[in-house]
Amino acid sequence: MLALVFGSALAVAAPLGAQQADPPVVDMDAVVVSGVQPGPGLWRVSRDGHVLYILGTQSPLPRDMDWDAREVRGVLAGAGAVLGSPGISVGADIGFFRGLTLAPAALKAMRNPGGATLDEVLPPELYARWSVLRQRYMGRDRGVEKKRPLIAVYELYKAALERNRLRQGGIVGPVLAKEMKARGLESTSTVLALKIDDPRQALADFRGEGLKPQDLECFAGTLDVIEQDLPRIAARANAWAVGDVAALRAMPQNRQQLADCMDAWMQTEAARKRGFTDVDTRIRDRWLAAAEKALAEHRVSFATMGIDTLLHDREGYLAALAAKGYRIQAPDEVEESDEAADAVLEDDLEPAAAS
Repeated sequence: MLALVFGSALAVAAPLGAQQADPPVVDMDAVVVSGVQPGPGLWRVSRDGHVLYILGTQSPLPRDMDWDAREVRGVLAGAGAVLGSPGISVGADIGFFRGLTLAPAALKAMRNPGGATLDEVLPPELYARWSVLRQRYMGRDRGVEKKRPLIAVYELYKAALERNRLRQGGIVGPVLAKEMKARGLESTSTVLALKIDDPRQALADFRGEGLKPQDLECFAGTLDVIEQDLPRIAARANAWAVGDVAALRAMPQNRQQLADCMDAWMQTEAARKRGFTDVDTRIRDRWLAAAEKALAEHRVSFATMGIDTLLHDREGYLAALAAKGYRIQAPDEVEESDEAADAVLEDDLEPAAAS
């Protein structure tokens, strides 16, 4: 199956506006933590004695940290259901050999139409900013110059994170997978799966589309992030690592950049004519249905979700559950009575954890 899963790729947004031709690049001055770190506490969604614990995930995280998952391990010991993070997958059911024949077409779809290079498709001032950052973080990699702006700028962003001892994955996921395997648990996917019936034609359609204003907004916004916001990205990664939810809540919401880049792809004609519309609502409805089912059927359930959604999405996931009578508590809002109840729960789960 060819699949593309959208997660929290670009974690920080900077407001788009008038830009200087050569804005200064801000060197990161925050120290990135390392070693064993606890991460944040868990959100609680509860009603009628049933609790869904939610871990707010963050990307990127400090590259050299190890996550101490003791709290999650205790919940998983008694969990009847585990829900994956909400998102979208785009795929096509194809045979192995047919997949090999599509690979060259997929690679071509990553490139600019007509073999154009970035200096030919970007405004001069935007290309000048790109060139400075590409040299800084990617060196003499000239192959990226032939890729579409959305793909090229994402590779630049990943290189900038790596230079600053940050990484987008490989810290929380492997720990969760190991703990679930040890307990015989399987994750219930909450991803909205959209199938492409004509993958070859879809690639051809996408390959033929030119640059749009949304592409430039995503590209410019991501350059803003790399030039100016790496210290703030590191501060957020540190706050998650040490479990400082109050600090994360005090930081500005950081979702616009991801939204800009997602919109740039979803608004392509190739995506629209294949039914990729009203995607945010469909993703949320799918997750909410899975969450209510887990809460109804199991005393204890566990889920993961981007921490920005938990902190700032006041009309989305948690608000919808609260409107249906569920009690929502952030890690730093749990009352003493709830902490006592958790202690009892941990005592109840201890034999299961030891088995």
